[in-house]
Amino acid sequence: MRLSYENKLLAILSLSFGFVFFDRLALSFLFPFVSAELHLDNAHLGMLSSCLALTWAISGAVLGAYSDRLPSKKPMLVLAVLGFSLCSALSGAVTGFVSLLLFRALMGIAEGPVLPLSQSMIAASSTPARRGLNMGIVNGAAPGFLGAVLGPPVIIWLGTHYGWRHAFYLSCVPGLIIACLIWKYVEAQPATAPPRTRAGGTQRVGIRDLLKDRNIFLCMLIACFYLTWFVIIISFTPTFLMQVKKYRPETMGYVMSCLGFAWVLWGFLVPAISDRIGRKPAMFGFSLVAACCPLCLLYVESAATMMPVVFLTYTGLGCFTLFMAIIPSESIAAGSIATALGLIMSVGELVGGFLSPTIAGLAADRFGLSIVMWIAAVGAFVPAILALFLKETAPLVVQAGTRGAAPGVPVEG
Repeated sequence: MRLSYENKLLAILSLSFGFVFFDRLALSFLFPFVSAELHLDNAHLGMLSSCLALTWAISGAVLGAYSDRLPSKKPMLVLAVLGFSLCSALSGAVTGFVSLLLFRALMGIAEGPVLPLSQSMIAASSTPARRGLNMGIVNGAAPGFLGAVLGPPVIIWLGTHYGWRHAFYLSCVPGLIIACLIWKYVEAQPATAPPRTRAGGTQRVGIRDLLKDRNIFLCMLIACFYLTWFVIIISFTPTFLMQVKKYRPETMGYVMSCLGFAWVLWGFLVPAISDRIGRKPAMFGFSLVAACCPLCLLYVESAATMMPVVFLTYTGLGCFTLFMAIIPSESIAAGSIATALGLIMSVGELVGGFLSPTIAGLAADRFGLSIVMWIAAVGAFVPAILALFLKETAPLVVQAGTRGAAPGVPVEG
């Protein structure tokens, strides 16, 4: 049976954003090998993560907003995928910290617009009943599976057997293939008209108007803390497990793969649950659970115990789909979805992705690597509190509230 365009687009965009994280996380998995040859420390790792996050943030905001003015997002997406793939390969040719920093910065520029481009295309081409599921797969399950399930064992195996430079060289191959798939199979125009959102209409609005929306503003704040939680865990955990827990590289890879499997599961399960119970309670409850994950990494000693525990507590990536895609897309005019998603992502990357890793790296060099896990725990706890102030947007919950409200009484989230 021939796949519908919706399914075909879902598969291609899932591969695109999934391999964004495959390439982005490769340095974290290879850093124990890279640092030994280039004589780098935890502060260098923090600065490398921060540099990529900074350029990712600027690129995502600027190019995401610009893409809403283009007749087609396809050419920009093809160039973005080609760009981050080549920059990943060039990371294997570096001779020191400065050149590695440069290529990671260029990678951030290329990767920045991929999320707002992909999610706005998915929102425009999805049937209403599948929009949340499709966005959850692109934003959560795909990067979890490709970046954090396949990534650790594949990258670490390549680094162990062929050296970290060859691992970087080979990491670009999937991206080149995906760029060809986008060029051949993705339509230049959306398959359907832009969806009408809870805000009503499809018109484009400016950033100033977006910031007046309570949900957009809160999602920006949540992104700042949640990016801190995510980037610190994903950047420092491989080194933490090897240096503090004294795990072998293979054991470290197994633990990181458990985080990846959890990313896949919770990436679509949390949005699915939020369809039933509401976005607010899902964000609150699963964020509290996510705050426990870095503490489990800190206090659980046995790898056999740690793997199932972190699998059950690594729920935050499911929340990412809520505050970075679903809640914004349900709160504003459809013509500004890429702008809003780029804005939320960029502000979160600037604070949580750019500032936090550098601060955490410096703190780790001074107080020990354990401090980074406490910083990460706070990064998930604060969003749980902020979630209480969101306006509910889940269609089933909003409709049920409207039916139960007295005539003439507005329903608040």
